[in-house]
Amino acid sequence: MRYSTLILLFVALLFLPPTTAQDYTKWSLPEGAKVRLGKGRITGGIAYSPDGNRLAVGSGIGIWIYDAHTGAELNLLTNHTDRVRSVAFSPDGRTLASASWDNTVRLWDAQTGEYQVTLKGHTEWGSNIAFSPDGTTLAGGSNRDVHLWDARTGEHQATLRGHRDNISSVAFSPDGKLLASASFQEVWLWDVWTEQRIATLKGHTDWISSVAFSPDGTTLASTGEKDGVRLWNTQTGERQAILMGHTRNVYSVTFSPDGTMLGGGSDNEVRLWNVQTEEQIGMLTGHTGSIRSIAFSPDGTTLAGASWHGAVQLWEVRTGESNPAFRGHAGHTRVYSVAFSPDNTTLASGSWDSTVQLWNARTGKHIVTLKGHTDQVYSVAFSTDGTTLASLSGDDTLQLWDVVARQHKATLKGHTDRVYSVAFSPDGITLASASRDEEVRLWDAVTGQHKATLIGHTDYVRQVAFSPDGITLASASGDGEIRLWDAVAGQHKATLIGHTDWIGNIAFSPDSTTLASGGYKDIQLWDVGTGKHKATLRGHTVLYSVAFNPNGTTLASQGDGEVRLWDAGTGKHKATLKDTAWIGSIAFNPDGTTLASGGKQGVQLWDSVTGQLNATLMGHTDGVYSVVFSPDGRTLASTNRDSTVLLWDMSPYLTPIALAEVPAWDVNEDGIVNILDLITTHEQFGQKGNQLSGDVNDDGIVNILDLVTVSAHLSATTTPKAPIVHREKRPLFSTPTVVLVAPETIQGWIDMAHTADDGSLVFRQGIANLKHLLTTPVPAETTLLQNYPNPFNPETWIPYHLANDADVKLAIYDAKGVLVRLFDLGRQKAGYYTDRTKAVYWDGRSETGERVASGTYFYQLTVGDRSTMRKMVILK
Repeated sequence: MRYSTLILLFVALLFLPPTTAQDYTKWSLPEGAKVRLGKGRITGGIAYSPDGNRLAVGSGIGIWIYDAHTGAELNLLTNHTDRVRSVAFSPDGRTLASASWDNTVRLWDAQTGEYQVTLKGHTEWGSNIAFSPDGTTLAGGSNRDVHLWDARTGEHQATLRGHRDNISSVAFSPDGKLLASASFQEVWLWDVWTEQRIATLKGHTDWISSVAFSPDGTTLASTGEKDGVRLWNTQTGERQAILMGHTRNVYSVTFSPDGTMLGGGSDNEVRLWNVQTEEQIGMLTGHTGSIRSIAFSPDGTTLAGASWHGAVQLWEVRTGESNPAFRGHAGHTRVYSVAFSPDNTTLASGSWDSTVQLWNARTGKHIVTLKGHTDQVYSVAFSTDGTTLASLSGDDTLQLWDVVARQHKATLKGHTDRVYSVAFSPDGITLASASRDEEVRLWDAVTGQHKATLIGHTDYVRQVAFSPDGITLASASGDGEIRLWDAVAGQHKATLIGHTDWIGNIAFSPDSTTLASGGYKDIQLWDVGTGKHKATLRGHTVLYSVAFNPNGTTLASQGDGEVRLWDAGTGKHKATLKDTAWIGSIAFNPDGTTLASGGKQGVQLWDSVTGQLNATLMGHTDGVYSVVFSPDGRTLASTNRDSTVLLWDMSPYLTPIALAEVPAWDVNEDGIVNILDLITTHEQFGQKGNQLSGDVNDDGIVNILDLVTVSAHLSATTTPKAPIVHREKRPLFSTPTVVLVAPETIQGWIDMAHTADDGSLVFRQGIANLKHLLTTPVPAETTLLQNYPNPFNPETWIPYHLANDADVKLAIYDAKGVLVRLFDLGRQKAGYYTDRTKAVYWDGRSETGERVASGTYFYQLTVGDRSTMRKMVILK
């Protein structure tokens, strides 16, 4: 008899694909995180370095630095604790400044990305920042104050006070002697050297959105959102002119490089004025939406305008002729910023579709899209095998990510408004999504194709959830109703009515018999089979999330700064965990020992038995919307308003458990003697050595005696009530691989046992048990089974059953749907194609014989005119 040693039940080697120079998913990760998916929403504008080689993009997680020519990621600067609002390079290109909603301004070495200093003085988020022309001073507006800092040392120099309202814009004069600050109805001029206000420019009747100095510094232009453009004499402070003509709000103003022209961007048009004569000399049209940003090219020959209807347009200033509107941003998404490169060759545009587009400034040809940024991510869900992660964004799309390869896989489009929730079906074949457009959509989780749209709700659909048995799909809506759907056919089954307000969260019990729904303040429990109401749980003043533990005995709910635990059977309140959450969700890990809650203070991990707070995972720059564990419990995914998904390593929080001693005939030490132990022993036939698991009697060789000994100790219920299964050994919490063992294989074991029979009780019992196994029925239906092993490297076997004689083909596709390998198996007879002599063997090579890369693949069995598909994973 052999004894098992102490093992860690949950700890296993994590697959880490090889890193590359551009593996930005691991850049600047917070402690405990192992991957970041997405680059964060673009929140802080874009800025070219003075030499035109780099582009800085402010995002929800920091500042991304790109190669301005190729679009390659160069760096990610993270130190802010909230979204970045504004970025600016110093005139010499050595320093990068950033302002954030965390109330700070920070300086960075623009060459190395090294953090230098935090500039003190801000007490509230700032409007924008600007370097003086000589690069020695940095100015920033904070609430009603303007702060000046030494741009080289970071030392605070002065606070310029007096504005009665929040400051919207600041700008230095070309000689650096004057500073203009704009707020509601007023522009103030300051002497930078004396730090004294020298003039108050009045006349606007609304918010002033933009100010700009002329190149010679003698004139200041200001735009009021509702009252046009005004010109001011910077020496006297007197108003020179009111440039009228715009019939709607004016959002942006800029001088031409030679100072002779002024451009103002409004709704649908840009107007040009002669600065000397103050006459309108042109009107540039073509946009169909508000023009929020305009910019002259460095040579002054071209003007670019960005529209809130998804377009960028270039005009030839002299003639007023325009190129066709640039298209590259999604749909009618707002384009909020445009900037020319210093060498006049490239134009960059930033949009609310979370991309930055680079264009040839002369021809208008699209050059490259800086991808990976996303809008706010509201929810995530792991596929059942843990290899795919779906995330929901405020840009009305679903994103699919390959967790193994750490790559974006697909974008699913179709919803016409914000998507709130996503769920994978238990078999991993279907993806369901819920949207503000009042629809539930079903997608093919493999191809990304739209399958069906479920209509019936009369308000936004907040969440969807599949029952664990895969039979029912539930959807919860702001209309106060829960709808139950046939998860396969998509047909409406029942409507659960009882909530008096919107429903924010739903969860099925593990046995699929009970549905919990969280309303504004209360939790309702429903019988899934009958649709009848079972109980109401009260105690929260605001409710955000509900979740069952894996064995269905406990229901957890989150809201109003606490997590409550309830007895799922009686509805009795059991415990309260004091949280700091104000938004977010909760999730149990697969063994139920840990409860994760997401909120304003990051992700908190609780001992679900004692209620003790074990850890707080900090790294997002805003409140956490969603948390979810991977099926194996080793990874936690969290989403946030910073528009990224962080994957956290849960290994430090897993509980080591010692397994009990097991008998030698439990060959794989899984706690039960079954067909797997027979298969494992058979595969080691003839092998010699001291460490062979199949050598049950420890005589140094695996033979028929070992197999008969295992057979003699099969459990008492050796006559199967269902087909005999081969469960390939997999990490705990994975779905076991199921393979039927062909009768002829079992008959071979019996023949060998008869030959070696010595008449002992072990042989008699072993042979009898093997004969019982021959009661396996003929396949009742054609079935494609899970490959084994899975994950695998470098080879795997793909088993299936045929209920009838048929022509058979098996195709293997990569995650993008590209055919990798095709096996034309010809005409085959009905039977079990399950063991390694009959199952399809794949060596992990393509049709050309090349080894394929690590990642997720799909295999499709075509029998006659019918096909079915499954997923598998290669780990290298």
